[in-house]
Amino acid sequence: MEGLSWIDWGIVILSVALAVYMGFRFSHRQKDTHTYFAAGGKIPAWAVGMSIFATLISSVTFLAYPGAAYEGNWILLVQGLMVPVILVLLIRYIVPLFRSVIKLSTYEYFERRFGLFARLYSSFAFLLSHFSKSGTVFFLVSMALGTFLNIGVVEILLILGVAIILLTLLGGLEAIVWMDVIQGFLLIAGGLLCAGLLLFLPEGGPATVFSVASEYDKIGFGPYDWDFTELTFIVMVFNGIFYALQKYGTDQTIVQRYLAAKNDREAKKAAYFGVGLSVPIWALFMFMGTCLFAYYHAPGAPLLPEGIKADEVFPYFIRTQLPVGVKGLIIAALAAAAISSLDADLNCISAIVTQDYYTRFRRHTTDRQKLNFGRLVVVIAGVMVVGVALLYISWGGEGVLGALFALYAIFSAGIVGIFLLGIFSRRANKQGLYIGIAACVLFTAYAVLTSTKVDLAGDGIKRTILDLGSWNFTQHKYMLGVYSHLIVLVVGYVASLLFRTPLADKELTIYGFLEKKHHTNQQETNN
Repeated sequence: MEGLSWIDWGIVILSVALAVYMGFRFSHRQKDTHTYFAAGGKIPAWAVGMSIFATLISSVTFLAYPGAAYEGNWILLVQGLMVPVILVLLIRYIVPLFRSVIKLSTYEYFERRFGLFARLYSSFAFLLSHFSKSGTVFFLVSMALGTFLNIGVVEILLILGVAIILLTLLGGLEAIVWMDVIQGFLLIAGGLLCAGLLLFLPEGGPATVFSVASEYDKIGFGPYDWDFTELTFIVMVFNGIFYALQKYGTDQTIVQRYLAAKNDREAKKAAYFGVGLSVPIWALFMFMGTCLFAYYHAPGAPLLPEGIKADEVFPYFIRTQLPVGVKGLIIAALAAAAISSLDADLNCISAIVTQDYYTRFRRHTTDRQKLNFGRLVVVIAGVMVVGVALLYISWGGEGVLGALFALYAIFSAGIVGIFLLGIFSRRANKQGLYIGIAACVLFTAYAVLTSTKVDLAGDGIKRTILDLGSWNFTQHKYMLGVYSHLIVLVVGYVASLLFRTPLADKELTIYGFLEKKHHTNQQETNN
C-alpha cells in the first residue's frame, strides 16, 4: 500500500503488541478457573459494559455497516434498535437467574430445566456457530488488513492468530475485559474521526452531506412492505427481537460477562451500559456509509475506480483519503475490533468445553486440572479458527465449506425457543422440548438445503443443495432463525401438554424471581 507512513505502521504494530502484553500482564493472576473464566467476579460494571460493547462491535461491523449504508439505507440498524427494547424487558430477570443458577456455562441452566440433552444440544450449537463465525470474521478482517498493509493474508492470519491466542491463553477473561476497554475506546475514536472527516470533506460540509443523502433517500429503514421474501423493515424487526434474545439470554460470550461483575446490580448496569454504547456506534457506522455516499456523489467529488463494490468503498477511502496517523488509527481500530470479538470467542469456547463436557463427565477432577484443560482448549480452538480462515482462502467459502456451514445452521437452531420455554413456562417439560427440537431440526434442514446454493461440482456454477422446485424455501434467510426459534417454542409447549409431569421448579423460571421481588417489596413496605 502506498502512503502508509512509519507513524501508521507504528500505531498498528503497537495495537497488536498491546494485546500480547495484556496477556502477560494478567497471567500471574490466573490460578483458578473462577479467575480464568469469570475474572474472579470483581470487574467494575463500566469495564464489563465496555467489554460487552467491544465484543458486539466486530471488525465485520466496522466494514459491513458503512458498505450497507452506502449501497442502500439504514435498514440493518433495525436489528440493533430492537436490542434495547428487549433488554429493558428481560435483563432485570435474566441476570439474577443466571448468576444464581449456573456456575459458568449458560447451558447448565438448560440441563437443570430440561435435562442433559438440552444442555449438550445448546452448547454444541454454540460451539458450531462460533467456530464458523470466528473463522469467517478472521478471514474477512485478514483480507482487509492485508489490503491496507500490503501483506499476504496468510501472514496476517498467523500474526493476529498468535496475538489472540497468547492474550486469551495467558491472561484469561480479566485480560480480555481490560483489553476490550482499550480497544473499545480505540474503536470509538476511529469511528468518530472517520465520521467527522467525512462530514466536512465535501464542499459545503454537512449541508451537502444531508442534501445528497436526502436526494438519494439514504437515511431510512425501508422498504416497509409486509414481505418476508425480501429484506424489509418487518423482517429486520423480527430478526432483531430474536437476535437480542439470543445474544443476551443464551450467548456464552455475554452471559459469562454477567458472572464477571461484582453482583447482580453491577451485572445489570454492565448490560445496559454495553447496549447504551453499541446502538449509537452501530448508528455511527451507518452514518459513515451515508457520508461516504455523499462524499463520492457531491458536485466535484473524486472519482471511484470503475467496478468498485459498495463494501470496498470505505477501505478505498481509508487508503486514499485519510491523513497520516488517522489512517494508522483506523487500521488499528479494525484490528482491535477483530481481536475483541475473537478473544472473547476463544475464552467462551474453552469455558463451554471445560464446563459442559470435561467437568460434566469427569466430576472428580481438581480445579487445577480444569484450568490446564481450559488452557489447552484455548490453543486448540485458536488453531482451529485459524484453520477455518485458511480453508476460506483455499476454497473461497464455497463448495464443501459452504455445505458444511449449511449443516451448522441445521444443527444449531432454536436455542431462543428453548430459553423462552424454560423461563416462561413451568408446564414445559423435556419430552415436549425434545419433540420441538426434532421438528426444528427437520424444518431447518429443509429450509437450508432448499435455499442454499453452492458450487459443489467445482465448475463455477452454484446449484441449490436440494432443489424441490416450487417447494423450495423462498423467504429471506433472516426469517429462518425466527421460524426455528418459534417452532421449538410452539411445538415444544404443545407437545409438553401430552406428558403428565410435575411443574418445573419455580426458582428456574421468571415466576420465582417475581415472587421473590414481591416478597422483598412487602418486607420493605412493612419496615
